[in-house]
Amino acid sequence: MDAQGRGRADNIDPADQWVLNPNTGEYELRLGPPAPQSSVPGPRRSGARETGRRPGDRTAAPGQGQGRGPGGEIPAQRRRRGEPEQPVRGRGRRPAKKKTKAKKALLWTGGSLAFVLVAVSAAGYLYIRHLNGNITSVSDDGASTGGFRTDQAINILLIGTDKRTGSGNEGYGDTGSVGHADTNILLHVAKDRSNATALSIPRDLIVDVPDCPTQQPDGSTKVIPGTQGVRFNTSLGQDGRTPSCTMRTVTELTGVTPDDFMVADFNAVKTLTEAVGGVEICLAKDIDDPDSHLKLPKGKHNISGEQALAFVRTRHSVGFGGDLSRISLQQQFLSALMRKLKGNSTLTSPTKMLKLANAGTEALTVDDKLDSIGKLKDLGLELGKLNLKNMAFTTIPVLDNPAEKVKATVVLNEATAPAVFTAIKNDVSFTAVQKKKQQQKKDAEAGRLKGTKSDPSAVRVRILNGGADTGMAQKALEWLQNDKGVLKSENAGNAAAGVKLSKTTLEYAPDQADQARELASLLGLAGAQLKPGESVTNSQGLPAMTLTLGKDFQGPGESLSAPPKAPDVDKSTADEVKCAS
Repeated sequence: MDAQGRGRADNIDPADQWVLNPNTGEYELRLGPPAPQSSVPGPRRSGARETGRRPGDRTAAPGQGQGRGPGGEIPAQRRRRGEPEQPVRGRGRRPAKKKTKAKKALLWTGGSLAFVLVAVSAAGYLYIRHLNGNITSVSDDGASTGGFRTDQAINILLIGTDKRTGSGNEGYGDTGSVGHADTNILLHVAKDRSNATALSIPRDLIVDVPDCPTQQPDGSTKVIPGTQGVRFNTSLGQDGRTPSCTMRTVTELTGVTPDDFMVADFNAVKTLTEAVGGVEICLAKDIDDPDSHLKLPKGKHNISGEQALAFVRTRHSVGFGGDLSRISLQQQFLSALMRKLKGNSTLTSPTKMLKLANAGTEALTVDDKLDSIGKLKDLGLELGKLNLKNMAFTTIPVLDNPAEKVKATVVLNEATAPAVFTAIKNDVSFTAVQKKKQQQKKDAEAGRLKGTKSDPSAVRVRILNGGADTGMAQKALEWLQNDKGVLKSENAGNAAAGVKLSKTTLEYAPDQADQARELASLLGLAGAQLKPGESVTNSQGLPAMTLTLGKDFQGPGESLSAPPKAPDVDKSTADEVKCAS
């Protein structure tokens, strides 16, 4: 129960407040009026909203703590969203079985050791509006893209920490841990929502953590110095680093800038699996791991709560007994959880949905661009379009650290990892997505590169910088003129104010197609980057094409084409049922 439930007994199940109205035949949500709000900060129990706040306030009232506890789990300014001024009332009809699929909205949230789904129906959403106060937010410190967009590919960084919070967690995690980035997944969702890739990042991967501007509890900004050659998990918690620093580290490592982040600790796995009635996992052998407290015989099991947490923490009894084996186990668990949440028994049960919504919002710490049920719902609607068979799990390719005699850390596999990052940056699927419209689009784009090409001396083009590093337009000009013979080219400066392209584009008129194909060949442009349109007038008053350099332009001679398919790496899909071994 949140602060809106003050004045009612704490043991009332929110799901029990759905009451059948005999006059209408509909289920109505009955909520009592909120208790009077005091303007004087006072003590609050865990999970309740602060008092003395107006709706939408973004800062804590004087005297209110910013952290979760004496040690400060994430040492940055955080908040709970304010109370609605009016009691929330809603009424909803139980979804008809024939229309269930059309009314499903899958809301994805952060997990203690990865990520999870929270299912919300239209009727359920009327109730969970008041759960905004459950959500804790932390500044993204300018490290994100500014938040996901419904018309673009989506990249969400999901972080599970080893912080021990809440009752029942005394036996888990490192005593006194500030909450390191123990489990990390970069979730990429394709622009057309036809597929997604969940890329696991090993906690023991050696990386360089960059300098991190970080908002402090008093609102000021402090730059936390970076460190080189350290474990990835130190990008959070260590030296006061917040999730935004983990986000910057991911960007430095992969070249992909996350749109948002979600963080949770051990409690998330326990509460969310209990809310859905457990998930089914499969073991190929008996497991008895005294470190994770998991003891199960081989075969299928329905696990939840403490047992689910033990499962995702197990490593010594599976695979080679290291963190990479645990990552594989966690991926299997998440696949099972997704299958459970896709099932009708979860999505059509108001009781389960409401408990799941409450558990999910309580478990989350998100960035300040994703700090409301409304925003999470919008994200969920996008992710709900995915088919589980097109949801791929894989791990960054790594090698044992050659500098160590006793192998404890890993390093990037430079032979294969860059291809994985390139595929994600270019929205290439790791699954066999078969869609007629998608193939037709690809065929049309590829067709732009087919046909005659003009001589480089006939190519007339104006070059604009629309997101590349400063000076790239001039470098491209010099390279084209001096190395490639494109003498009729000119530097036209920066693109219009506010134009920041992720991909380099070439716009041309129909009668310039042969020039466009030649320039695309020289620059390594993909067919999707050629934009049939209109010509412009250059400085000599003659028609010219427009080449706008995007963020992907790393320098002259570097190919800009997306790979035709993802690299061949170990992976699984969310629809697969696998037995841990």
